[in-house]
Amino acid sequence: MVSAAIEKMIAFYKGNLHDIDHFLKVWALARTIGEQEGLDSKTQRTLEFAAVVHDIACPLCREKYGNTLGSNQELESPRLVEEFFAGLQVPGLDVKRISWIVGHHHTYTGVDGPDYQILLEADFLVNAGESSYSEAAIASARERIFHTAAGIRLLDEMYLKHRAAD
Repeated sequence: MVSAAIEKMIAFYKGNLHDIDHFLKVWALARTIGEQEGLDSKTQRTLEFAAVVHDIACPLCREKYGNTLGSNQELESPRLVEEFFAGLQVPGLDVKRISWIVGHHHTYTGVDGPDYQILLEADFLVNAGESSYSEAAIASARERIFHTAAGIRLLDEMYLKHRAAD
């Protein structure tokens, strides 16, 4: 089911390899964390679809605002998410929930479910590498943002465990 959305999202990005690589990495980590946390199938499906489209507003924001600031993405995302899924026939798809999560994925307060929490963690894991976050910023995020055992293990393994050994 998710594979059709992935293929559609790749086409949506019109060859922008950075955006394609980013969403695929976020999706893979979100899927991994969700599976390790034992999400039920509906929540896992919602999480994975949200991860695929989490940055759907980036092309529009670059054109309209000249940037991809989180506040602009959150403003523009809900309509785009609903349009994106209108063309996909996915049974049990909760487009309103996906749209809400995507429309808040730069907001670290008011987290109301594991799908939202895990998307925040997966996106941070990818952004930390892509933007070369400092060890201090990563350690701070570990305390403030990360709440799942799987997300914390991945953060430690990817960014903190081996830096401390250097």
